[in-house]
Amino acid sequence: MAVPVVTLSEMRAWEKASWAAGATESQVIARVGERIAETIRSQILPGQRVLLLAGRGNNGADARATEPHLADYQSELLVVTDPEAALPALRAALSRRPALLVDGLFGIGLNRPLDPAWSKFLQTINEPRLTVLAVDVPSGLNADSGDAWGTVVRAELTLTVGAPKIGLLAPSALEWVGRLEVADRVGLVGEPSAVSELRWILPEDVLTPARRRPVASHKGSFGHAVIIAGSVGYAGAAVLAARAASRARPGLVSVLTAPDSWLPVSSQLAAAMVHPLTPRHPVLAQATAILAGPGLAAPNLPPEVRAEVIQLWREFPGTMVVDASALDWLRPGTPCVGPRVVTPHPGEAGRLLGISSVEIQSERLGSLRRIAQRHEALVVLKGHQTLIGGATGPVFINPVGNPGLAQGGTGDVLAGFMTGLLAQPDGRTDLVGTCCRATWQHGWIADRLEQSRSGWTAEDLAAALHS
Repeated sequence: MAVPVVTLSEMRAWEKASWAAGATESQVIARVGERIAETIRSQILPGQRVLLLAGRGNNGADARATEPHLADYQSELLVVTDPEAALPALRAALSRRPALLVDGLFGIGLNRPLDPAWSKFLQTINEPRLTVLAVDVPSGLNADSGDAWGTVVRAELTLTVGAPKIGLLAPSALEWVGRLEVADRVGLVGEPSAVSELRWILPEDVLTPARRRPVASHKGSFGHAVIIAGSVGYAGAAVLAARAASRARPGLVSVLTAPDSWLPVSSQLAAAMVHPLTPRHPVLAQATAILAGPGLAAPNLPPEVRAEVIQLWREFPGTMVVDASALDWLRPGTPCVGPRVVTPHPGEAGRLLGISSVEIQSERLGSLRRIAQRHEALVVLKGHQTLIGGATGPVFINPVGNPGLAQGGTGDVLAGFMTGLLAQPDGRTDLVGTCCRATWQHGWIADRLEQSRSGWTAEDLAAALHS
């Protein structure tokens, strides 16, 4: 299950409770060493050089526990207790150009600024711009606040143990943490007791076996996703959203598009039914989920399109997802009768709240809560570590995805895929869970594409999605 984001005191309490329940530090360290080795294998090829830096504490023990699992790599372990004395050895090891460096010098126990010798040592690690895997927390970072204790090791990937530490999510920590992953199932007992509203999605939360479809199923058994999207110059958004919705495998997908974009949209879609949008189009009465917004950005968009979306927001009894341009049409406090989901990126979220995207990014959780309360909707606040949640209750952090998603069309793919899942009976029973699943799957597929090829596009992403 999703794990809570913890403070250092909560992490210490969890460890203490685990030891009292019979777990041992040595068992946990051994398992962490295995997880570090697994992560190394996901990053570089066998035979490449790995430099392991181990300090005095448990982080150093984790790094040392990794080495026995690296028999098929050129591994080198440097135990550092005196940074000044170890500096020549570090420089010599760096001259051998390791493919990956494991930072196991300082963990969450660091509670004071570094002295000049340690600062120089960490600066030397950063100079070659190596690929760095930080164990638990990048050395030199305050894991509670996300602030630097002077110099900080710049990691490309941080593998934190047990649960995410709150400081690793702070905006000030992003340049040091890089991609954050959680080493769960390392032998700690139960889960931490935490006050944070934030919960980190784990693969097992979303990679559940697909429910077998009854043998007597038909199209009507799996819902009808209706997508209101596309206008002159923005037909591609409707196409991407429809293709992604089809990958979720609802029974039917229909697209209602601005009349002057019907031809370019319909000519690119085979399975989806495409109609010019007219007020109260009959297909809307058949919908089990509606998406509105992708590609509705043309300056000459017929005014009845906007009026139709606003009326559906108020009156449609099923689940409705609003994305992109249609987000600007929503007004706070508008009553609605069915479940609602909004999927803004930071700029769109800023417009919903009347603030800048910088302010959104500086307080993402609070911004999500305010949007959810104003519009009585579940919010999927996109960006690095997308947040999913409502005005109250837990807010889930999506840990997957990469900067390759920063291209036009990927948001349309997410909105379409999410709507395709929400249109189905199973998807409608758990709004939050379905949105988490869609967001995670979208990011996970993007990660697979990033690893397998360069130059992938939103079209590739839509084609690779699966329910």
